[in-house]
Amino acid sequence: MSTVTRSASASPCMALNGIIDASLFPLKSTSDVVNLFRRALTSAIEPDLTLLSIVVGYIELSLTTGEAAQAAQAAQAALGNSSDVIMGNSVPFPVVTHELIAGLYKKFQTILSVVDKPKPHRQATRDIIKKVSDVIWNSLIRSSYKDRAHLQNLYSYLSGNKLDCFGVALATTAGCQLLGYRDVRLAISEDHAWVMFGQKRVESIEVTWHGKGSEDKRGQDIGAGIESGSWLYLGGLAVVCERGMEVAAICVALNISLSANSDCVEVAELQQQLLWLLYDLGHLKRYPMALGLLGELEEINRTHRSISCEQLFREAIEASRSYYHNHHVYPHIFQGNYYNRLLKYREAFAAWANAADVIRLYTYQCRDDEEIYKELLDIANELIPYVMKTESSGHSARSILRDAEVFANLLRFYDGICQWEEDSLTPILHIGWAKPLVNNITKFDYDIRSQVVIKLPEDLEAEEAAKKAAAAAAVAAAAAAAAEEGNNNNNNTVVKKDEKPKSELPTTLADLTAACGEKILNPDFLLQGGGQPFADQKQQATVETETVNSNNTDKEATTTTTTTTSNGGSAAQSPPTEAKHKEAKLEENNTRSSGTSNNVEQATPIVDDYDPFEIMLKRPVITLHSQKMKGLKDLLLAEKLNTHAISLQVTAQSVASRKVRGAAVDSSRQPATISATITAIASTEVVGGAGGGGGGSAASASSGAGDSIAASRPKRTRRE
Repeated sequence: MSTVTRSASASPCMALNGIIDASLFPLKSTSDVVNLFRRALTSAIEPDLTLLSIVVGYIELSLTTGEAAQAAQAAQAALGNSSDVIMGNSVPFPVVTHELIAGLYKKFQTILSVVDKPKPHRQATRDIIKKVSDVIWNSLIRSSYKDRAHLQNLYSYLSGNKLDCFGVALATTAGCQLLGYRDVRLAISEDHAWVMFGQKRVESIEVTWHGKGSEDKRGQDIGAGIESGSWLYLGGLAVVCERGMEVAAICVALNISLSANSDCVEVAELQQQLLWLLYDLGHLKRYPMALGLLGELEEINRTHRSISCEQLFREAIEASRSYYHNHHVYPHIFQGNYYNRLLKYREAFAAWANAADVIRLYTYQCRDDEEIYKELLDIANELIPYVMKTESSGHSARSILRDAEVFANLLRFYDGICQWEEDSLTPILHIGWAKPLVNNITKFDYDIRSQVVIKLPEDLEAEEAAKKAAAAAAVAAAAAAAAEEGNNNNNNTVVKKDEKPKSELPTTLADLTAACGEKILNPDFLLQGGGQPFADQKQQATVETETVNSNNTDKEATTTTTTTTSNGGSAAQSPPTEAKHKEAKLEENNTRSSGTSNNVEQATPIVDDYDPFEIMLKRPVITLHSQKMKGLKDLLLAEKLNTHAISLQVTAQSVASRKVRGAAVDSSRQPATISATITAIASTEVVGGAGGGGGGSAASASSGAGDSIAASRPKRTRRE
């Protein structure tokens, strides 16, 4: 096909006055379409959304429906069950003529003629936007109120009166632009679209429906959706588009599917080239979904030499974190699925856990969150079990089943799902979720599971309080040392200017210096969250008292043995008692340190290094926030897993009190309620199965609490 090349300095391609430059047509190839978009994006006049949507819509439907779709189905049937890929299309690239586009453009203007055009410098109001939406809504065929393929562009609307929910929002935005209301902008979440307007674009209005139903939300503010905590509205942190980003939304909405299991290569290439054009012009840096889609297209067919698909996935995540406070889920899912396809399972588990960390910010709404629910369900019940099955088929030291970090990310993933469910009216974790979860956990041996340091928010609060107390004590000690040093300066000793005194450090500073090598914090508390935060506080107080007394005695001896030089100066000599005291103190510190290390080794047999703190730094540390996963802490770290108790805890109906937006929530009884229920069930099993369940001492030591499920360890009657 011939490529038409035109100068970028030519006349603008559109003037938003109904006159379309005929010299731009016909468009006979992908290059022609890309040149049209480049001219629209670089012109002094803002891009005409109506014109661009009609052009790409016509190309998409010509290559993916009708004869093209029938030819693709016939070719797929000829291949049968073969895995071969059809790289061509029997339908040639459609020629886009000026007459076709101008006629449809004029038709859209006629439809909108019933709406009043704005006066000079007048902005859109809620009533005007609602009227534009009504005009488009009332002209649709009623059967089109379902999200189907190839209904998201203005060509579908003007040629067949069909639009999906995104298409209605786009048509409303394009209609307001065509009428002259330049303050109306398209807002896009990860599964919904609405309109923002006003001078600062802070006012919002629904212009379409969402989901399978045809509930009319048009005219409403999105504030209610944000207050409900639904993922659909991203907590008010959706992508509010400028004109260039609205053009990007048109390109992202292109659907390349020919049938259920085949895609159109020509449409994919067009979409990829248009997204690279928008990327180079800087219109995608605040659009995470577009960056992720471009990354997937580059993974299939790489066209850029210096930027890889992996870098694009990272840019999508960075955009979400930088501009939207990490409230977008799909960038992490894009990255996790990419690593999974490359068999980089460790990185995939980390990305999926990051996605769960985002979804925990929302409250599950059954009707609105259906799409993201299916994505997470597919990860939990299809992708992760397949990875576990693949990795457990062989015995390898590098298997992810021997990696505590992977186990920690698995727990983080399910913790996010549980917290997403907590305040919802509809439960998420039914038995279909529980069985794969239990099977996945049982793949990890006890020595791997016990390496994970599981903390609770309460532990973090206690640690923070301990840090503040230690800081206050240090400030008080420094003040006391300064006061004591000031008192010691009131003496009659004369020192030469060129000779520095060799006297001992102040008492408090000497004590702090000697304590640098001591184990002050309790390793059991840091590793497993049990016991007191400080090691043997009484013993430390006694030792500190003895140290102060000894230092005072040494100081007196030092003063006594001071001699006067011939020129009137003085030289301090170290007394022999000081060396003896330091040796005794060093021996005592070594004894206490060895005793602490022995305690850590008894509590956690896997420690094979001398310093438990160094081992702790090498271990993955996670904090569980959901009530269900908090109740599983002892069960997850037990030597023998009680799979039935874990399944009961996961599928238990959430008893967390319903959140009232703007009001305080009393959740003090939540953990006790769930834990007590599961403990009672586990205790009943123990009584019913008397004589079973002989447990090892390691599991009993790790549980600690008297009412813990892990301490009883009932006999397992079945394997899951």
